[in-house]
Amino acid sequence: MYETISTLLFFVLFSTTLLAQDQKPKLITWQDIETLPAPAEGLRIAYGTDSLQHGILRVPEGKGPFPVVVVVHGGCWLSDYNREYMSHLSAALTEAGYATWNLEFRRIGDIGGGWPGTFLDVAKGTDFIKQLAKDYPIDKKKVVVIGHSAGGHLALWLAARENLSRKSFLYEKRPLELTGVVSLAGITDLEKYAMEEGSCNAAVPKLMGGMPADVPDRYAQASPARLLPVRVPQILIQGELDPIVPVEQATRYVARSEKKSKAATLMMLPNAGHFDLVVPQSPAFEKVLQAVQTLFKIDK
Repeated sequence: MYETISTLLFFVLFSTTLLAQDQKPKLITWQDIETLPAPAEGLRIAYGTDSLQHGILRVPEGKGPFPVVVVVHGGCWLSDYNREYMSHLSAALTEAGYATWNLEFRRIGDIGGGWPGTFLDVAKGTDFIKQLAKDYPIDKKKVVVIGHSAGGHLALWLAARENLSRKSFLYEKRPLELTGVVSLAGITDLEKYAMEEGSCNAAVPKLMGGMPADVPDRYAQASPARLLPVRVPQILIQGELDPIVPVEQATRYVARSEKKSKAATLMMLPNAGHFDLVVPQSPAFEKVLQAVQTLFKIDK
């Protein structure tokens, strides 16, 4: 009962447009997410031998097979942040009829995290959908990846890795074929982001093992903007009031994509910040759900 009341109060708080005296909307913060009651946990399943190489699988009731949404969390690629804050989004998507696979992986500060372990883990965890489909009623041929912030970067990279050279350490011969990608405030250009000041920017050289000038080959393999064109349909959702990821990360990526292909589209949300995109009680979540639905419809 308490959790239900708390959730309803949160919904009332953020589903209405609360304006301050300067007419700026009240944005959802990290602290707001931490106060949300945790949804029911799904099945924890390992995709590797390290304790961090696991995911949480949630499957709707029914026979299936259900389309799958792979969820990649953000947090500046740092070990300080984990998959739990994306559990609310994952549970909401499962309620909407999608199986969700909320990935955990090694990050900066973890043994084996950073370059190349973080990328290898996310790739391995996503490809593990093939194995999950043998044991659970999910459709491995209908898979959308959704990622937030640093996870948005990794989600876009998952779609772009098919463009990697066979000589790349990150190359995989037969990666899982994706239906589409939804990037929520995703970091699309690692090189540019590393050169700017901000709360997450300093984490980029820690992830990559150096600045762009130090390890240019790594950035060429890891930055989605460097791996265009991407064949897989991508929808980038960006809050105009985002204080962590500049809107130019989305607009420039889409503009560059349009010059090479028509695979990327942009949904700009004027009254949203960084975390509004991942909270189901936020008005922004309607757009997130719409994007997922759109990508699965394109696949039909």
